[in-house]
Amino acid sequence: MLRVDTGPGPRTMLSLAYELANVDEIQGGDMTTAKDIAARLNLSVSTVGRALSDDERISAETKFRVNQVAQELGYVANHAARMMRGAPSTVIGLVIPDVRNSFYSTVAHALTESMGRRGRQVMLCETGDDRQSELRQIRDLAAAQVAGIIIVPTPKPHPDVVRLLQSIPHVQLLRKAGSLAPCWFGIDDHAVIQTATEHLLRLGHRRLGYIGGTAELSTGAARLAGFQAAIADAGLPPTAGLVECGPPSSAEHGAAALRALLSRYDPPTGIVTGAVQVTHGLLEAAHRDRIAVPRQISVVGFGDELGFSWWGPGLTTISLPMHDLATACSMWLLHRLETSPDSDKPHYSISPGTLVLRGSTAAPPAREPRASKAASRGRPGRPAQASTAQPSRTRPVPAPASPVIKGEHQR
Repeated sequence: MLRVDTGPGPRTMLSLAYELANVDEIQGGDMTTAKDIAARLNLSVSTVGRALSDDERISAETKFRVNQVAQELGYVANHAARMMRGAPSTVIGLVIPDVRNSFYSTVAHALTESMGRRGRQVMLCETGDDRQSELRQIRDLAAAQVAGIIIVPTPKPHPDVVRLLQSIPHVQLLRKAGSLAPCWFGIDDHAVIQTATEHLLRLGHRRLGYIGGTAELSTGAARLAGFQAAIADAGLPPTAGLVECGPPSSAEHGAAALRALLSRYDPPTGIVTGAVQVTHGLLEAAHRDRIAVPRQISVVGFGDELGFSWWGPGLTTISLPMHDLATACSMWLLHRLETSPDSDKPHYSISPGTLVLRGSTAAPPAREPRASKAASRGRPGRPAQASTAQPSRTRPVPAPASPVIKGEHQR
């Protein structure tokens, strides 16, 4: 409870009054308290508290009896009271841009599993890639005194976010912001997009499109650089690669960018996407506009959701180990919290991706007059013919021994 203590003279002190034997007063209401358990077992409240905390000074038999009665009475531990007594928090904050993105929902699931096995809870916060929202979330997590934070940062975190995180152990996931701690778990963004682009170049494509996230993001910049590197390594001019960058969490961006690329006088024959939501938007637009894939255009997606293998001829895409990546990130953070919570030693972990070959990529179509191209897209009410250039199949390309992917094996 909150109490104002007035000492001798004019001095007044505001303090939080608590004692081990009276922490249940903080819970209030009709909830079962440690006092109820103590009364049932004829034990002291302090003994019950130690038993519930698995204190080694309490016998195994007493711990069993206390926990059995606690379960019968529906007792819920008061973690706020434990923290007031100096016990460390068991809560880990997870700050992500958009929970609808399958990458981040997979991350949340993996973290909940791995943290739960170690007696930790995950508090999920969504920023919408807005730095002011990110600031509010970080402030709330700091006020809750979380033990640590795993964050997918916005492009330019607010200075107050940087200041607050200086006092909270944290690790960056997927994206890197130079103003935050130099601890990061991510994928080789440059290599995976370069691999996808090289696949289309080997099929004979010489005019390609890239639809991805903004280059303000570390991930967006690295993926765009991978696309451009593949174009340059193939001896093609920069104009052979057409680029449409925008919000990575926007399916609308993927749809609009596809239509913009195909409306060009000399459109690309193959497209690489650099974000899972962008891939969703592209596939939806291709379906609505009756664009024949890969007969009219080849597509390499990003991420490998369950539906991607069912879409049309099956989507050739980059598969990423998001579950394993998130689990490794959580284990590293927990190890740091348990061994050296104040350490600022840099740590970087890069995971490779895998090119999964299906039916959405094929050799480029023969060039046609522009009028014929428009007609080949199909008339309203009459869906375009599905291509039989490749059977629908899944063929993962083994990653090399090095964590950096240079390209998939030749078929």
